[in-house]
Amino acid sequence: MKKIILASTSPRRRELLKKLNINFTVEASDYEEDMQKKMLPANLSKFLALNKAKAVAKKHNSGIIIGADTFVVFGNDLLGKPKNAVMARNMLKMISGKTLTVISGYAIIDAKTNKIHSGYSTAKVSIKKLSPKEISWYINTKEPLDKAGAFAVQGYGAVFIRKLEGDFFSVVGLPIYSLVQALKKFGVNVI
Repeated sequence: MKKIILASTSPRRRELLKKLNINFTVEASDYEEDMQKKMLPANLSKFLALNKAKAVAKKHNSGIIIGADTFVVFGNDLLGKPKNAVMARNMLKMISGKTLTVISGYAIIDAKTNKIHSGYSTAKVSIKKLSPKEISWYINTKEPLDKAGAFAVQGYGAVFIRKLEGDFFSVVGLPIYSLVQALKKFGVNVI
């Protein structure tokens, strides 16, 4: 089987790939994200994922490199990971009682042939109206501090999710179905 490298240190992405029984290594990408680029959100998610994968691929002469990027679209704002508890609190106040779009872009690069495939998946997530007490409780769990949009559907944040439409795994950080279909084009079969 081809060597697979995940260009991400995200614990959630690692966990999802492990569940697929894929042997892989993790290598952090040194690509500096720029969410200010003037692109449609779906294109931006693919662009960021591709550049993360490229930053790792250039260090290898073989292997399949997987990059990913997830963020929340709220109105005209793109919400990444909050840098601190104050930002997390502000994000949670902003998304309280609202429906958001979560976009996860992914990119796959064959470092030997330079073959590239990228794509994205979306989901709509409806958050309940959050009280100040609920926001404080959630911030105290530390969970929102490393999550796009300051919430996690697979953790404590699940208690705030009224409705989720679309790809659950996109919200977690890696659109599994789309990724598995794309990996087949690179000769990587999960099943």
